[in-house]
Amino acid sequence: MANSIYRASILQSYSQLLFQPCLSNKHCVPKKTNLLCFASSQLNPARSEVSFCIGTHLIPHPNKVERGGEDAFFVSNFKGGVIAVADGVSGWAEQNVDPSLFSKELMANASSLVGNLEVNYDPQILIRKAHAATCSKGSATAIVAMLERNGTMKVASVGDCGLRVIRKGQIIFSTTPQEHYFDCPYQLSSELVGQTYLDAVVSSVELVEGDTIVMGSDGLFDNVFDGEIVSTLAAHSDVVEAVAKLHDQYVMVAKALAKLASNHSLDSRFDSPYTIEARSKGLDVPFWKKILGMKLTGGKLDDITVIVGQVVSSAASPQPT
Repeated sequence: MANSIYRASILQSYSQLLFQPCLSNKHCVPKKTNLLCFASSQLNPARSEVSFCIGTHLIPHPNKVERGGEDAFFVSNFKGGVIAVADGVSGWAEQNVDPSLFSKELMANASSLVGNLEVNYDPQILIRKAHAATCSKGSATAIVAMLERNGTMKVASVGDCGLRVIRKGQIIFSTTPQEHYFDCPYQLSSELVGQTYLDAVVSSVELVEGDTIVMGSDGLFDNVFDGEIVSTLAAHSDVVEAVAKLHDQYVMVAKALAKLASNHSLDSRFDSPYTIEARSKGLDVPFWKKILGMKLTGGKLDDITVIVGQVVSSAASPQPT
């Protein structure tokens, strides 16, 4: 959840997409936990054709469970697969604006435009067109990743939603959050003062079969260290291998990471990535508490959206049923 609206200064979200794009005439993404395997249809003569096999899980902010939170996401089986997360900026609630409306509409628009010829399978252009089509008042951080059949993944991100690529137990790629100041990330907005697709950080990563992708809203990365992500994946590797259905494996891991983030967010003694950054920005307990050896600790209550998947051979990737 982004806490602060940027309007050359305003102010500050939960992680579930309650926009659920229809993946086909038969299959729709479930509300809380879902998985999709993306199979490709054409062979690349130079490299084995690959696709995403994805599982997702969302845990709302404890105070926003009934409303479903302010995060949104979508997954698409177009080409090698497309995944995206948007985090509505909760500060709009102070102006009696539902912060979830902007993020949900943004993701709905992006999902509908994935195959658009003008988008040309470019995540930055997808963000531009989805943002331009969004009419709701509000703002959101956003990240989009698009996998080519040859293994090239293109990523565009505005704000502090994040993505990690893990290969053989090591993080080989990580996005970097953008912020104006602490707890006020870059954000796509209905207002003229917000950021645009031109402010997106754009990256390209060459993936190979077996690579694991972890994407999420800041509710994940503010509460879980990169090392914990890697160790959680490793801890579930044996279980994953024992699960008969490929898609269930990644749902299981997404749940585990979301639960870990949730537990940390509720732990006032946990020295989280969020509080470590806060102290580095000069935000800490009063001086008298410092004298007593105390410091600012605790997780950050937030919506938590997690998308976990693996790059698999399209020939081996099962179609959703």
